[in-house]
Amino acid sequence: MTSDGLLFGIYPGGAAGDENGGVLQGPPDDPRRITEALTHLRPDGGPFLVRGYVSFADPGDVYPQAPERVERYATDGRALDLVAQYRSHSGDVAGYVAFVRDLVRRHGTRVATLQVTEEPNLPLYDGGHPRVLEALVEGVVAAKEEARLLGLDHLRVGFNTTPLFGPAEGFVAALTADGGRRFVEAVDYVGLDFFPDVFQPAPADGLAEAVAGLLGHHRDRCLTPAGIDESVPLWITENGWPTGPDRSPQRQAEVLETIVTAIADHRTRLNIGGYTHFALRDADSAKPGLFHRFGLLGDDYRPKPAFDTYRRLVERFG
Repeated sequence: MTSDGLLFGIYPGGAAGDENGGVLQGPPDDPRRITEALTHLRPDGGPFLVRGYVSFADPGDVYPQAPERVERYATDGRALDLVAQYRSHSGDVAGYVAFVRDLVRRHGTRVATLQVTEEPNLPLYDGGHPRVLEALVEGVVAAKEEARLLGLDHLRVGFNTTPLFGPAEGFVAALTADGGRRFVEAVDYVGLDFFPDVFQPAPADGLAEAVAGLLGHHRDRCLTPAGIDESVPLWITENGWPTGPDRSPQRQAEVLETIVTAIADHRTRLNIGGYTHFALRDADSAKPGLFHRFGLLGDDYRPKPAFDTYRRLVERFG
């Protein structure tokens, strides 16, 4: 099953992860400015996703919601792209499953996509916690079951990874082998966090080709051999390109246009359902680090050129 257009979205918060699995936190979020920016990004008032991260952790461990009270932005036609992170150091799968069910019950009417775990293939993130694959499988099955019980036919349940190469190509196959038919039938989409030309430079004239090749590799080498049918959409759950030293705001806009256009060009062949940008604003525009300036806006909500570029892309391909 393919769609005629992409469903777009964005992460609107200021908190961002870093290369060590920590959290970068600059100036506090401004809900009014966030809402204004989200409204501007939907030129025709059509559907739009707002991505938020909530965490399950052991008693005494606290992980703040990012952004705080993300549900406040699921208004005026916007819906939630909610990520249920698994951060249990004790491997409390039963507790996580209960947490996921509760998310569906509390937020299900305003959630369009519920992602179970965040980057479970990476030790720095959810993949570093005991029994993460079991939590992923049981969480997906439980979320889908809860959605069906409540008649939430609109709610898509899925999971994501980063790009998988070499031995890691079998990551999804290991999940489907462990979860079996009940897991495969509960998966409504598979997400991909990918950041071309950020951590490994790509030539400007070869970026579109590299994006197409990576997406095709993920579908053909990682999902199809694992038994994920081509009717299950591939979703770009995180993508962005930071500004900073030797990384100009104008180049950010050019990279964004190249990547989104390449995704749109291949959306039918690869059944790509949506694209969520990371992020709306910088974590901290005063810092030179790679992870501080992914925003389409500065941390003061002043737009970079890429902000209007994204608006045009949403209008063109949405």
